[in-house]
Amino acid sequence: MTDALLIRDGVLWSDGACLDGDAVLVVDGVIRALGDGDALAARDDAAGADVVDAAGGLVHPSFADAHVHTAMGGLEAIGLDVSAAYGEEACLARVAAYAATHDGGWIVGGGWHMFDYAGGTPTAAALDAVTGDVPAFLVNADHHGAWVNSAALRAAGIDASTPDPEDGRIERDADGHPTGTLHEGAMSLVSALLPAHTDDELRAGLAAGADALLRAGVTAWQEAIVGDYGGHVDASPTYGDLIETGALTARVSGALWIPRDVTLEGVPALVADLVRRRDRDAARGFDTSTVKIMVDGVAENRTAALAEPYLVDGCDCGADDGDGRGIAYFGRDVLSAVAAAVAAEGFALHFHAIGDRAVTDALDAVAALPEGLRGLRRHHIAHVQVVDPADVPRFAALGVTVNMQALWACHDEQMNDLTIPVLGERRAAWQYPFASFARAGAALAMGSDWPVSTYDPWQAIHVAVTRQYPGSDRDPLLPDEALSLDVALRAYTAGSHRLLGLDGSGVLEEGARADLCVASRDPFAGAPRDIATTRTVATVLGGRIVHREAAEPAPA
Repeated sequence: MTDALLIRDGVLWSDGACLDGDAVLVVDGVIRALGDGDALAARDDAAGADVVDAAGGLVHPSFADAHVHTAMGGLEAIGLDVSAAYGEEACLARVAAYAATHDGGWIVGGGWHMFDYAGGTPTAAALDAVTGDVPAFLVNADHHGAWVNSAALRAAGIDASTPDPEDGRIERDADGHPTGTLHEGAMSLVSALLPAHTDDELRAGLAAGADALLRAGVTAWQEAIVGDYGGHVDASPTYGDLIETGALTARVSGALWIPRDVTLEGVPALVADLVRRRDRDAARGFDTSTVKIMVDGVAENRTAALAEPYLVDGCDCGADDGDGRGIAYFGRDVLSAVAAAVAAEGFALHFHAIGDRAVTDALDAVAALPEGLRGLRRHHIAHVQVVDPADVPRFAALGVTVNMQALWACHDEQMNDLTIPVLGERRAAWQYPFASFARAGAALAMGSDWPVSTYDPWQAIHVAVTRQYPGSDRDPLLPDEALSLDVALRAYTAGSHRLLGLDGSGVLEEGARADLCVASRDPFAGAPRDIATTRTVATVLGGRIVHREAAEPAPA
């Protein structure tokens, strides 16, 4: 007996275009036919089919998230999550409420927003007022910094004599005393002391994260860091557990973390360990044939790697901040050696690159690969915030996919108050050049970077098209870099599926895997400002409905 599903009365869209017909017939997990709903319902293979009424909403291939931290997001969502608390007072109230019911040990959480604090750096003194002598460690929303209290500083032995690590910075007062904010690698001075999550906590967190993604229409994703990072442990054993027991049926892969302290001499041992871990994970059904290389930090705390110094009060900050160009976590020789060695073992390269120098270095590392290794796997650069215009055409020329996190490409408090002032007018105009990438022929994919931002693809697509935050009346950020809705949606569906090696899904066509979504509305029929009101009302994975809610009637 066949297992059939009929989705009807929808607007069909796939791979950049609306399709004829209003219905999709799925049989045994595969799209059997597209066309008229009445005609498909009359077919023999549609007998007994479960019927979903799309009610005029868009029926499209499911989303694939090409850069997400599902385990982190899930753990934070079920713990001390302050991401919905805006302003220092609201954030501290949330921490105080948690601390009042906390049963001893460290207070650990995250999600605070840099723009809520002067200079983006909250203080230990403020946190002390609600945590007392219980050590506290709160990662910020972008996960590139942490807010700690005085008890945590004491536990880690951090004082005025503690040097900044090579890959981070301790925020200090005029006398050199730590003030409570730790940037990048400085987080590990405290995070190394945090209690490890139990296996039950890890499973609960990952299950919660996976459920959130499926409800948003995301049926495939890449865990963007698999390894120990920022107080979070390697999630690959938990992925293996859930996959083996059938508790996780999404199409998932992971990017194995490349430690920042690797040396040229240590590259062979590193690669041997990565191969061992990849083979171990593959045996449990978890694909970790990608590596994650974080080339730099982020612009708002001046750790993204720039070709020229940051501006502070309108002047180069080189005299007061190293060479003033941020932090490149790998020397160019080490970066190229690592990239070549792991690519030769069949790994895809997944770079984090925010600053223009980091983007150039990542592209140069790919360019240095033997030509056969460039096309062997789908290499990609995530974030691509500040991009020298000269580097834009290199993505297509080198076959490097642009992995966009589009929600950030707008004017918000962080962009206006923290980022643009330190970039200056010229570099600020180089930010998130999505349309330029498309015009140059680069392959485009999308990811959320949740929990740094929302996991809901429609919110990111809204910004990609409007260059405005949903609901904002601010001017668009560089509106000439906006994408059309077709191009943005294609990037988050077909583009991301292809990047992740899922060539049998990401499209609506006969014979494709039935990974698809029904949206609450047809966003092509409304104004761009309304894109963010779209939500996923049904998610289908392999022909099985994994999320379903009542769809709203289509507007008259």
